[in-house]
Amino acid sequence: MDAQYSPRPLVRTLALSLALVLGAGLAHAQNSPSRLETAVVRLAEVDLSYPAEAVVEAVRQSTVAAQVQGRVVEVRVDAGQRVKQGDVLMRIDEREAAQAVLGAEAQIAQAQANLANARASHERNKNLLAQKFVSQAVVDQSEAALKAAEAQHRAAQAGQGQASTARSFTTVQSPLSGVVAQRLTELGEMAQPGRALVSVFDPTSLRVVASIPQYKVAAVRQSLRARVEFPESGTWVDGARVEVLPTVDARTHTAQARVLLPEGVTGVAPGVFARAHFVVGRGRKLLVPHKAVVRRGEVTAVYVVDAQGLPHFRQVRLGEAMGAGVEVLAGLNDGESVALEPVKATVRLKQQPAQ
Repeated sequence: MDAQYSPRPLVRTLALSLALVLGAGLAHAQNSPSRLETAVVRLAEVDLSYPAEAVVEAVRQSTVAAQVQGRVVEVRVDAGQRVKQGDVLMRIDEREAAQAVLGAEAQIAQAQANLANARASHERNKNLLAQKFVSQAVVDQSEAALKAAEAQHRAAQAGQGQASTARSFTTVQSPLSGVVAQRLTELGEMAQPGRALVSVFDPTSLRVVASIPQYKVAAVRQSLRARVEFPESGTWVDGARVEVLPTVDARTHTAQARVLLPEGVTGVAPGVFARAHFVVGRGRKLLVPHKAVVRRGEVTAVYVVDAQGLPHFRQVRLGEAMGAGVEVLAGLNDGESVALEPVKATVRLKQQPAQ
């Protein structure tokens, strides 16, 4: 063997070649992105709807007002607290009502004594009449006194019932099971008859209320179907029932329509803004999925994917949201594919070499 020969240059050459091959393979793996998830834009038979702004309200709600005068001495609930029907919400000072009950009980005792005396007197006069010691006029007079005493006793009993009922009004109870919406009176304030104390609503029974123009009333009544959109959360809910009131407002020429929401709808409370889409017919629409839409400032666009799987940014003009997608008015054709991952499509577009 030649003493001058060394294998080190060959080893270095092999190592460099292996590194180049591995680097090329790694670069190829990094530059071959995964396939974009797409959807084909198609003409579809959909429900034609009329959108109307609406507000959520509770079907079962109640504002509890004071029925007696007095100072609020106990408050047991606050806004947001759940209550059951019959639960005590507040207590009003009952001392005046208690004194009225005692007075009514005293009047009953007096009426009972007068009644017993009148009954005994009448029986005595009837016995004396039988023995010819008194005239019929005396018996008639005692009978009239007995009837007056009986009426006085009934009036005293009614007075006691009225006083007891007024006393029960000092304990304010919930008329239904639900959630306290507002507490309108604080501890120590003076309650007056008719003054609102607490507002309660049932969160399991909600509806949206909207106004529709009179020229759309007939179409809405014909289908009595609607979907409710909550724009802030992007949630769509199928209405359980649609009701159109039989009257039309003379000033606005609109009718009120109610869409009952199904049970279990979360994140919705009375007063929340919604949009009711009332079904008024059927038609063919070109729809694009919601996930494919990109909004950048005032530009609305989608990424159209070609036959080679490459995305292309294209501006579109959209119409009404249909629940399953958005109506395309311009910018797309039937059969074109759009990317359902706009962020991923943006990255892919930036990686494409400039042409």
